Amino acid sequence: MKLIAAVCLAGSLLLAGCAGTTSSSSSTAASAPSSAGGTGAKASGSAAPVYPGGPLTPITNSEAHSQSVVTLAPPADMWDRIRRGFKMPNLESDLVRDREQWYASRPDYIQRMTERSNKYIFHIVEELERRNMPTELALLPYIESAFNPQAISSARAAGMWQFMPATGTDFDLKQNIFRDDRRDVVASTRAALDYLQKLYGMFGDWQLALAAYNWGEGSVSRAIAKNQRLGLPTTYSDLSMPAETRLYVPKLQAVKNIVANPQAFNTELPLIANHPYFQTVTLTRDLDVELAAKLADIRLEDFRALNPAAHKPVLLAAGTPQILLPWDNAAVFQRNFDAYSQGQYASWTAWVVPNTMTVADAAQRSGMSEADLRALNSIPPRMLIKAGSTLIVPRSARVKEDVTALVADSGQLSFQPEIVNRRTTVKAGRNDSVASIARRYKLKPDSVAEWNDVKLNHAFKRGYSVVVYLPVRAAPEARVGSGAARAHGRAAVADKRGGSQVKAVAARGRNVVVKTPASKQVVREKRGGTPSKKKR
Repeated sequence: MKLIAAVCLAGSLLLAGCAGTTSSSSSTAASAPSSAGGTGAKASGSAAPVYPGGPLTPITNSEAHSQSVVTLAPPADMWDRIRRGFKMPNLESDLVRDREQWYASRPDYIQRMTERSNKYIFHIVEELERRNMPTELALLPYIESAFNPQAISSARAAGMWQFMPATGTDFDLKQNIFRDDRRDVVASTRAALDYLQKLYGMFGDWQLALAAYNWGEGSVSRAIAKNQRLGLPTTYSDLSMPAETRLYVPKLQAVKNIVANPQAFNTELPLIANHPYFQTVTLTRDLDVELAAKLADIRLEDFRALNPAAHKPVLLAAGTPQILLPWDNAAVFQRNFDAYSQGQYASWTAWVVPNTMTVADAAQRSGMSEADLRALNSIPPRMLIKAGSTLIVPRSARVKEDVTALVADSGQLSFQPEIVNRRTTVKAGRNDSVASIARRYKLKPDSVAEWNDVKLNHAFKRGYSVVVYLPVRAAPEARVGSGAARAHGRAAVADKRGGSQVKAVAARGRNVVVKTPASKQVVREKRGGTPSKKKR
């Protein structure tokens, strides 16, 4: 018992000594300042609590709820995802109310637009989120083209985002005889968002950026400068602008309001899953469009809806390195492409015309009928195909190589008017002769003599009707695939009597001298006037 009592006494004394040491250490830690970012423990590793130096203050409600709550549930569909990314300030005006009623009173139109957007909107929203841009901009193609990638305006703006030819070129959207990237889903979306980001950087306001997208940055800048000179506000609502631009942002705001709350407008939006609709597939060989759709096991119209930039029957691997296919069909295409053994992949190729020639000559050399060559290459009547032009022609079994990148990227089709001469008569003046008539109309004297069945030194009586064959003033030369029409010279003048029309040639802004035939044969055109080249 005495031993146990001694042990307990020794333990008590030991604990008392430790307590005194700890108390001394704690008072030292409290008096010394703690290092920034420390844990309150001493460097030696012993535990030392740190006490605040001032009075305690209660935590307020604002501090307790200062952090935003992150939604953990994924978006139910694309509409939900778009709503979550709204960032642009709302525009409140009577024009917005007017556009809301316009759309809400046309449910069939909204249904067509939204169903058409099903193929493209996931990709657009993905790109907007990646760039941290407002998702309202995913609704802009509803305003521009009703989400139709084949849309083309009267001003020749094309595609889902309605790029003008020059603006498309500025943003690296290639336009040639094989494809028009203004219609390409991926390329045009990239260019449109690049352009919108540039405009937002210029104006610092999304509504002004949208106005500039529709009206042009120069026009918006001048309108802002005008208001600044007058001491007026420079917001979107305060600028003087054309009616189309005045309605542009209200239209987008109206669509945004309907998407935000479709029930309020008695509108039902179709389900668009929050899942990519398409994926890209690398194209390694020139391939017929019809064969591509067949290998992917999809309808031809569905293939064209995803690849609207290709406006010829063949896809050139050097110019179109990737195609878009529905998500589940990409693997099907690749498997069928690898297993294909029924002949060549492409039945069409490109041919660069070595010299200026008629359509008939080009058709004969390419093994096509003239009508088929004209239809396939959009060649207007009464035109010569200029040297260096690129034509789509049948690909024979002997052609093993695909079209080169140079031709695929820069292929253009240029024309010049055929020279058609018309028999006409001119009145001889005093002392007129074969030589003077030939000089006046820049003709050969022997041709004038032959047409009038006289000798070279013949002198005509005053008032005599002299027969000559003259060309009419030049029609403009045409060029296909550049994204813009190139016109030089003066327009063709039709024969008032409805007969043949004569055209001279204007090439690159200068006249081309064409010999007048020495025979009396006249090439006559069909009735109906001068055909106008269809816009592409």
